[in-house]
Amino acid sequence: MKYYKLHLIRHGLTQGNLDGLYVGSATDLPLCAEGRAQLKTLCKDFVYPRVDTVFVSPLLRAKETAEILFPEARHTYEITNLKEMNFGKFEGRPVTELVKDPEFAAWMDPTCKTVPEGAEDRVAFYKRSGEVLMQMFEFMMKTGTTEAACVTHGGVLMNMLAQHAIPQHKPEDWMADPGCGYTVQCDTAMWMRDKIVEAVDVLPYGYLDNDPDAPEA
Repeated sequence: MKYYKLHLIRHGLTQGNLDGLYVGSATDLPLCAEGRAQLKTLCKDFVYPRVDTVFVSPLLRAKETAEILFPEARHTYEITNLKEMNFGKFEGRPVTELVKDPEFAAWMDPTCKTVPEGAEDRVAFYKRSGEVLMQMFEFMMKTGTTEAACVTHGGVLMNMLAQHAIPQHKPEDWMADPGCGYTVQCDTAMWMRDKIVEAVDVLPYGYLDNDPDAPEA
């Protein structure tokens, strides 16, 4: 049986992350110095797969992460639907401030149907996150690419896996540290019939070997 393997990785740290800001797709921050150093340490201490093909969000923090982790990749494809959610009026504000905002608290309620000014609809974001995962596998199958990497954002990664990965977990259980993620795989039948992928490993290899609280892939 022929499997197609995709390595899903969250981008590295930005200054916005360090400052506790609520940063989505409307804020195109580069990696900060600490983020670059952290990625290089991960590369030194652990093992990332070597791939020729990388799918990447068009935002700087994702593209710069891909350049550090996969410098030998020959084919890089920017995919708009790999962008993080647009947080609209809440974009770029400190999380410590937002948690005191009743409108933000209401938006965090999964049953809330109100879309804040300038923000992306939650249902639309959830849908595009799930669809783009299966589209990447479709591309791999059509081109005969059996292994590739994808560098994206925390929210996208969580929604992808919550919708399509086995074993099943809630979105928050799939949160990955900066520069880390999961390896998933599927065959043609899994993709065509069930639209599911199997989570088979944590990235980089060896990162969570001694963590008893790590979610099982």
